Amino acid sequence: MPKKGGKIADVEKETQAQRKRPKVDTAGSPSVLSFESPASLFRSLISPIEEEVFFRDYWEQKPLLVQRNDVLVAAYYQSLFQLSHLKELCSQGLYYGRDVNVCRCVNGKKKVLNKEGRVNYMQLKKDFDQKKATIQFHQPQRFKEELWKIQEKLECYFGSLVGSNVYITPEGSQGLPPHYDDVEVFILQLEGEKHWRLYKPTVPLAREYNVEPEDRIGSPTHEFILKPGDLLYFPRGTIHQADTPHGISYSTHVTISTYQNNSWGDFLLDTIPGLVFDTAKEDVALRTSIPRQLLMQVNTADCTKKLSSLLRMLADSLENSRELRSSDMKKDFIMHRLPPCLGSDADPLTPGGKLPKIDSKIRLQFRDHAIITVEPDQENAVSTKKGFFVCLGWEACELRETHMMGTEDDTASEDGLAQQTHGLRFPLSHLDALKQIWSSSVVSVRELNLTSDEEKENLALSLWTECLIEVL
Repeated sequence: MPKKGGKIADVEKETQAQRKRPKVDTAGSPSVLSFESPASLFRSLISPIEEEVFFRDYWEQKPLLVQRNDVLVAAYYQSLFQLSHLKELCSQGLYYGRDVNVCRCVNGKKKVLNKEGRVNYMQLKKDFDQKKATIQFHQPQRFKEELWKIQEKLECYFGSLVGSNVYITPEGSQGLPPHYDDVEVFILQLEGEKHWRLYKPTVPLAREYNVEPEDRIGSPTHEFILKPGDLLYFPRGTIHQADTPHGISYSTHVTISTYQNNSWGDFLLDTIPGLVFDTAKEDVALRTSIPRQLLMQVNTADCTKKLSSLLRMLADSLENSRELRSSDMKKDFIMHRLPPCLGSDADPLTPGGKLPKIDSKIRLQFRDHAIITVEPDQENAVSTKKGFFVCLGWEACELRETHMMGTEDDTASEDGLAQQTHGLRFPLSHLDALKQIWSSSVVSVRELNLTSDEEKENLALSLWTECLIEVL
């Protein structure tokens, strides 16, 4: 068992540096996190580490341990999720597999102890107490508003979906075997203590989850105890395992994860088809036939030279173009991200205040949720996809409840998905005016880059009706 706050290489250096820095400023704020903007939220989450230092020295490179020893941070973290919350949550109709997993690591393998159907709290607590099973709670932001607030801001900050899982592990037990994930991981220790061991990646920046046998991973590169209020970050591919030490009744932590399938490789796979399709319209070289019987050949090495030439031509075409076709990655993010957290008691958004007129000054609401996409294949129009940021009460609750759950909606038809996105569509001639509104803190309707006052007023009215702008 490691000593308190164990020390290995960079982790110990960072811990020593933190002791010399001021603690997180929580005076006058019950949350200890700043929700003023996505950037302020992230900075407060990793404090006292500077944002620039984090991305220069740690992001996608190595683990970061932040040991705070701050009672205010510890109390706030504990409010995010507790073992005691499970009883009430079980009464809301949780199901094994979908909402809760019960498991334990036995001889280096994960043993799943799920029952069938709905989760019964007494049975869940019995497995926890008697079988020393770990309770894994999927996507708690669906039920816990403070986690919703955190993850919604992080999705705005990263421009990527952000999920979470809560792990509650009893004394002297381990839930999962050594493994690595395909996501960037932020661990927030909520209750009790957890003993962590991290290992050198066998697959740096891995693209998939995998379990690694003990005899392959070697000795830990980092080993330490997480206490309430502590934060741990490690890149995807980092092999890790964790257990609750003896003498600690149980441990609760939340894993916040992001950047799944969000690499340059994924982006290339996503955008190259559209680039090829559009370039082929203009360049006859891409419309010429492949050699006869090429698809029947086993050895296609002879065509690699031609393919290389065509790829270089595509690269030149890309450098000369200003716009990439809207990608499936962007659409997936828009359609599946969390809506803004307006509070469970907030009134549904409805148009209010003054109607926009030609002399009105307007500004965009929910700027961090606004995305403008150009879709030339659909009647040459510009579509302002609102990514669920027009939260008309029931919409926000419905989308939050399915966030990151991999529901059947993922396999819905394009028409079905279009019905869920609630977007406004405008002619391509409106693109510059929409960009004006998006990029300006305040803009006059009269100054919008459109040809007539009628067009300007109609654009402002369309956005106002959907609560996308406010009239000052």
